[in-house]
Amino acid sequence: MATYRTEGLGALGDPMRRAIFELVATGPRAVGELAKELPISRPAVSQHLKVLKEAGLVVDEAVGTRRLYRVDPRGVAGLRAYLDMVWDRALAAYAAAVESEEPS
Repeated sequence: MATYRTEGLGALGDPMRRAIFELVATGPRAVGELAKELPISRPAVSQHLKVLKEAGLVVDEAVGTRRLYRVDPRGVAGLRAYLDMVWDRALAAYAAAVESEEPS
């Protein structure tokens, strides 16, 4: 069986982390930029970014004196692969159930 990165599911379970992830998905952002758009402090944004980074959903890069965060396509691809697998199994189970109910 393939390996999937599913830590992102838990990380995105928090509404503020989802909001941060959605902002970062529009383009690289620094902590200060994110904090200006959200109702939380810079340290709180940093803590949420740390969780997203540990889950493999974002990566950071030093640019001058700032750290820019962007979406990590590898982590998102792993999460998508997991969700696709679950969806495929659900569809297969539904098809099997429908076929077993059809009159012979």
